[in-house]
Amino acid sequence: MPRAEEDPSGTSVALLKNRLNASLERNRSLEQENEQLRQEIHNLKIQIASLRAQDSDRRSMMWKKLQGSISNNSFLQEKQMVQSNNTEEGLTCDNSISRPEFSGSPTATRERLPRVPKPPPKPTCLPQTPKTRKESSLLPPPPPPPPLPSKLQGGMIKAVQRVPEVVEFYRSLTRKEGKPDTRTGTLGIPAVTNAREMIGEIENRSAYLIAIKSDVETQGDFINFLTREVENAAYREISDVEAFVKWLDEELSYLADERAVLKHFPKWPERKADAMREAAFAYRDLKNLESEVSSFRDDMRQPTPVALKRMQALQDKLERSVHNVERVRESASKRYRDFKIPWEWMLDSGIIAQLKLGSMKLAKGYMKRVVIVMKFEAVLEDDELIIQGVRFAFRVHQFVGGFDEESRHAFQELKKLASNCQSSHCSQLNGLSETT
Repeated sequence: MPRAEEDPSGTSVALLKNRLNASLERNRSLEQENEQLRQEIHNLKIQIASLRAQDSDRRSMMWKKLQGSISNNSFLQEKQMVQSNNTEEGLTCDNSISRPEFSGSPTATRERLPRVPKPPPKPTCLPQTPKTRKESSLLPPPPPPPPLPSKLQGGMIKAVQRVPEVVEFYRSLTRKEGKPDTRTGTLGIPAVTNAREMIGEIENRSAYLIAIKSDVETQGDFINFLTREVENAAYREISDVEAFVKWLDEELSYLADERAVLKHFPKWPERKADAMREAAFAYRDLKNLESEVSSFRDDMRQPTPVALKRMQALQDKLERSVHNVERVRESASKRYRDFKIPWEWMLDSGIIAQLKLGSMKLAKGYMKRVVIVMKFEAVLEDDELIIQGVRFAFRVHQFVGGFDEESRHAFQELKKLASNCQSSHCSQLNGLSETT
């Protein structure tokens, strides 16, 4: 009996020993795994440190090359400016001009030389004399400039007149055709991203920030000079504003990043500078479009569908540009007046009148091309071609507000040709009915 009572206690002790041994074995295996993980982490740290060292060496080499080229360019610009100043003042320059010492170390190349700005362009009319701040504060503000004389306004009012026949004939043809004049166009702007440039910008972020900091510290006098020029800019001709904006952009291109540097200068007149750019670029685009329309010639060697599509595309461009100006004219002209920027060019008597004259030129070319094709070429779908000509004539008539004498004459020829075609079709139908 006593042996039977001892057996359960011995069994439980053996079971506990087995559990203890299993726990110890598991702890040893976990310690081994931990040791292996520590070793792997140590190796990774060594690899990361080596990669960082290589990357820092590569960046320092690139920075030395960049700063070396920038310093050389700055030195050459300063030397040219000094030589030009000495020449204007009549001073004699010899080879004894001392040159600044250039050091290739990164600390010496981080700071660029202060920019010596070029003088701004002079206005074409009424050159302004520089005034001190006290004089400018005592003098009353100048009166607003008188409206620009427009020879086109009176000429276009006399030459361009509304022609009700265009509207009536267009509506009669569209009723017969049964197709509304619907023009749909999609203006897609593809989104272009360059992954390499983005990666390069991220890698050179530190050099970029250093260059911005250097410009903020060294280009203060240069930016203050530009600030005074922008604040005092007041022109009567939009062409002078265009020249001033071109000069300003050339000077600001010296900075590492215009926006990032100028935000550290609270006195910079950002709203006026942006308004001057907006006006100059809008006027430049309209002038380019005017030159494109005035130089347009209908090449009779081109197929008729290609030539008509070219005229339609140019008319689309004209209407879109004029409508954009008319849409923002009220708000933009107010801002321009506040900043002493010319705004009269946005009126209907300005460059818009020239664009509308170019639109009438397109209408004349379009109608003449249709008339020539209908008279001297065999066209299967002559009705459709006539409808296209009348539709384009109606479109330009509504856009311009009328036709001049030459456009009215071209429209009369197109209308006469359309009437002859309709009468010939009616006679053919009558002949067919008699034979049947």
